[in-house]
Amino acid sequence: MNGFMFVFGPIFISLVFIIVFGTIIFTIIRGLIQWNKNNNSPKLSVPAHVVTKRSKTSGGAGNSAASTSYYATFQVESGDRMELRLSGHEYGMLAEDDLGVLIFQGTRFHSFERRT
Repeated sequence: MNGFMFVFGPIFISLVFIIVFGTIIFTIIRGLIQWNKNNNSPKLSVPAHVVTKRSKTSGGAGNSAASTSYYATFQVESGDRMELRLSGHEYGMLAEDDLGVLIFQGTRFHSFERRT
C-alpha cells in the first residue's frame, strides 16, 4: 500500500498542478484575445433600449472583500440584444426602459446617452 502512494501521489499532485495553472493561463489568454478583439472593433453608436440590469456579487466570506460586477442588457433597433459590463456609476445612471444611444466597441461599454 505504501508503494502505491509513492508511485501515484506525485502523479496526482502533478496533474492537479497542471490543471490549476493550465486554467489560469487559459483565462489570461482568453482575456487578452477579447481585449485585442475589442481594440480592433469599430466604436459604434446605435439607438438602443435598456431591457434589464443585473449585478453579481462574489466573495465577502470571512475576511475577504466582496466584489460586485454590474451588467445591462441593451436591445438595438434590429431586435438584437447584448449584455455589457458597466461600472457601478454607469449602472446607477441607467434605468430599465431607458431609450437612447448606446456607444460600444466590441464587448466594451463606452456610454449610454439617454434621449429625452
